[in-house]
Amino acid sequence: MSSWTRWHGPAMARLWGFCWLVVGFWRAALACPTSCKCSASRIWCSDPSPGIVAFPRLEPNSADPENITEIYIANQKRLEIINEDDVEAYAGLKNLTIVDSGLKFVAHKAFLKNSNLQHINFTRNKLMSLSRKHFRHLDLSELILVGNPFTCSCDIMWIKTLQETKSSPETQDLYCLNENSKNIPLANLQIPNCGLPSANLAAPNLTVEEGKSITLSCSVAGDPVPNLYWDVGNLVSKHMNETSHTQGSLRITNISSDDSGKQISCVAENLVGEDQDSVNLTVHFAPTITFLESPTSDHHWCIPFTVKGNPKPALQWFYNGAILNESKYICTKIHVTNHTEYHGCLQLDNPTHMNNGDYKLVAKNEYGKDEKQISAHFMGWPGIDDGANPNYPDVIYEDYGTAANDIGDTTNRSNEIPSTDVADKSGREHLSVYAVVVIASVVGFCLLVMLFLLKLARHSKFGMKGPASVISNDDDSASPLHHISNGSNTPSSSEGGPDAVIIGMTKIPVIENPQYFGITNSQLKPDT
Repeated sequence: MSSWTRWHGPAMARLWGFCWLVVGFWRAALACPTSCKCSASRIWCSDPSPGIVAFPRLEPNSADPENITEIYIANQKRLEIINEDDVEAYAGLKNLTIVDSGLKFVAHKAFLKNSNLQHINFTRNKLMSLSRKHFRHLDLSELILVGNPFTCSCDIMWIKTLQETKSSPETQDLYCLNENSKNIPLANLQIPNCGLPSANLAAPNLTVEEGKSITLSCSVAGDPVPNLYWDVGNLVSKHMNETSHTQGSLRITNISSDDSGKQISCVAENLVGEDQDSVNLTVHFAPTITFLESPTSDHHWCIPFTVKGNPKPALQWFYNGAILNESKYICTKIHVTNHTEYHGCLQLDNPTHMNNGDYKLVAKNEYGKDEKQISAHFMGWPGIDDGANPNYPDVIYEDYGTAANDIGDTTNRSNEIPSTDVADKSGREHLSVYAVVVIASVVGFCLLVMLFLLKLARHSKFGMKGPASVISNDDDSASPLHHISNGSNTPSSSEGGPDAVIIGMTKIPVIENPQYFGITNSQLKPDT
């Protein structure tokens, strides 16, 4: 059992992986030309005997040539030409090195499909001329051409220009042979009538309304006479160009709003290099609401939308047919702006059932307007299942706060209705409820305390435990002490004098304050 686990676990996986790697190398080796070695990502041919005559190609059933990133060739004296289709299979090629070989000619379109090329080294070959058209579409970081017997002509002046304009401080010691077979430093080469061209784009105002047409004109100059062509990128609108020698025109018809912000270039190119003049196209068009969906909950509730328009459209929200006034609880947020496209949302902070309803977005600029509406349900009504959708009376919306809202803050408030903000109103309602609850709690607590104290005083041992009497004359009936007596006959009620109070079984003498009891019977009226 242990042996089974050993050969059917990670060890077996590693073994199979190693086997496939060996097979891969074996297949690549079988596909390699003579005098070359191959791996999954590299081809190198450095053995001069017997050597190679043509650019190395892998067999059709070999490893995928698109995975080759480096080709190194050295000491191949019989390799003289790179044809147009020799390198096209190596789409992932980044580094190409051919040194100390017999390379004399490179086809103009040899590297047309090798857009990933970054480093090219043609040191010590037999190149007498090399056109810039080979490399015009490549973003090369290094091109090494040292040790080639270039002929002094206008065809290689682009190399001198490249050396003068590149940012790298390191320069190559390049030479060319003049008519007298004398080596001349390329940096000192002067060729009459051989210079960079120029392009001049005479364009009208390139701010145009959608659906209109426009014509651009361009002129080029230079010696040698340059070629003129238009670079329109991924222009959507229908277009056609006409070229006659050094003059050219480009006509764009039925211009699409999708072309707003696109760049159009007129390019002049000759043997020495190229020049271009460019303009940006601006298209004005009516707004379009391309996206509006029901609210989603994240950090805040959001009704997402996307609006296109140029000039920038004004946005206006409506809630159940009334203008929606923005507040700190309900407001429009634009999160992403892409030239003429605006992505944002109507943000609601803690909405309640009072915010349920229909929300309509209106986008407007000077060229027109667009509108869309969605229904939003944030919360069920209290006491009603959240999944239910009752027909709420219209009165619940008549005081709902509405907010005016646009990108450019150009809200029209002429039709605005007096209102209050719903979220603010809900907050005040919650606060009122809390206040009522707190006050009721305090009052109830105070009542309980008072009842407790009264009950405690009634049962206190210092209270009146028995009947009490105040023995006094009728003449003293005006005294408050007179009313303490309840007329009971206790065993000691006749003792202690008339001004005594019986509390319990004890008789306590009482002396009245003459200042307090200043009213005598003689002063009282008979009916008092």
